[in-house]
Amino acid sequence: MPRGSGAIVVHRALEQALSGYRVLDYSPWWTLFPPALSVFARGSADLFHTAPDYAVFSTPRRVPCVVTFHNYVLDSFMRAHSTRLQWLHYRTDLRLFTTLALQRARAVTAVSRFVADLIANDLGYHGFVHVIPNGIDARTFAPRPTRTGHPTIRVLFSGNLSRRKGAHLLPEIAKQLPDGIEIWCATGLRGGRSRAAEKNLRLLGPVPHAAMPELYNEVDMLLLPAAREGFGLVVAEAMACGLPIVASNTSALPELVHDGRGGILCPLDDPGAFAAAIVRLTADPALRRAMGEYNRARIESEYTLERMVRAYRELFTEVLDSRTA
Repeated sequence: MPRGSGAIVVHRALEQALSGYRVLDYSPWWTLFPPALSVFARGSADLFHTAPDYAVFSTPRRVPCVVTFHNYVLDSFMRAHSTRLQWLHYRTDLRLFTTLALQRARAVTAVSRFVADLIANDLGYHGFVHVIPNGIDARTFAPRPTRTGHPTIRVLFSGNLSRRKGAHLLPEIAKQLPDGIEIWCATGLRGGRSRAAEKNLRLLGPVPHAAMPELYNEVDMLLLPAAREGFGLVVAEAMACGLPIVASNTSALPELVHDGRGGILCPLDDPGAFAAAIVRLTADPALRRAMGEYNRARIESEYTLERMVRAYRELFTEVLDSRTA
């Protein structure tokens, strides 16, 4: 798995929970020459589990492979939310590599129903797709009695500074907020350049994943104006910490965030709507508290780490058993 993505967080969690599961990570720069990833195919393993992007290079044909789609960026929707170079990559070599990975895969999983439907509808894949949502360690990501006493309402954005994450909307959203509300911007695992701080916008820089539970408990809500989320790992982590969510009403986010109960879903690319939602939650502490409690309960019932690990363990066992059947 490439370093610097939310996907590797999920695979690391499986590594901790499953005996014999080992994560081999690599720099994203390797993908500039994908055949170099064949070095990973030389190892000895009974089963390979990877994302589809470069599975055709990193997995040997003789060993069964489980492919997990953590997101999907190959469809025409992404044209408006990508650079020209990204769009060319998505529509040519990455689409080819993904199609070849599906042909090789012994089993295919997706982290949301949204992604599973795109695999079928956009790629024309007719095989079965196991939907296994990402799981959250509800003991590590949990509400703590620290979110009290500060005079400023703190709104957290956490993610790579990309157009797909909606980072370009942050200055305009911040500009429309009244005094007393700050957007805290924590860049994702890959970091990236950030512009100078503006009104109501505080730049935290890169935050290690191990420090995220504490950060969630220092803020009052999570903001994610993303255009495309295959699951929304940062959203689920914030929900586990008892935060209300302000997010885009698109992709897999409505599967996680129940509009009006766990947060407020806003129209895509509408800074005014995001600012209005933040102001509404700022003015209603009881609503923030009720939404946070609702979100915490949903994580405990539907998105636990144990539930995800169990689903993958059963699938891996099924694939390995079918090899000798």
